[in-house]
Amino acid sequence: MHSVFMEYKIETVDKSDYPEIVEVWEASVRATHHFLREEDIVYFKPLILNTYLDAVEIRCVKAVDNRIVGFLGVAGENLEMLFLHPDYRGKGIGASLLHYAIHQQHITKVDVNEQNEQAVGFYKHAGFTTIGRSERDGTGKPYPILHMALGG
Repeated sequence: MHSVFMEYKIETVDKSDYPEIVEVWEASVRATHHFLREEDIVYFKPLILNTYLDAVEIRCVKAVDNRIVGFLGVAGENLEMLFLHPDYRGKGIGASLLHYAIHQQHITKVDVNEQNEQAVGFYKHAGFTTIGRSERDGTGKPYPILHMALGG
């Protein structure tokens, strides 16, 4: 028995891809951010589409049918977002995107919702350590954020 490691092609995105990226974001958040309320998702969705995506350098992974299945956003040395469609988790896409962000975009830091334990574990496994904690997220909502850095 042998396993085949898929090499995922990481691509740039066009503004016309934003609605599809937001769909991936929403599906991912609903699958992993169980602590968020429906009104939080409704609050963040237009911010992602109209503000946050323009503030970062975005890369994505597409499935064979050309649908976006995962994406990341980087600003400076910070990984600002990394989301996968829940149907594509556990296939190495997140690891490929993170590897790309570290080695091609030279990120060293990421902020993670403390309550998203899977994400915290994912970044710890990749060599990030917690260097700080905020009681509230960037919009002032009561969702604690862990500030993580490569190698701590």
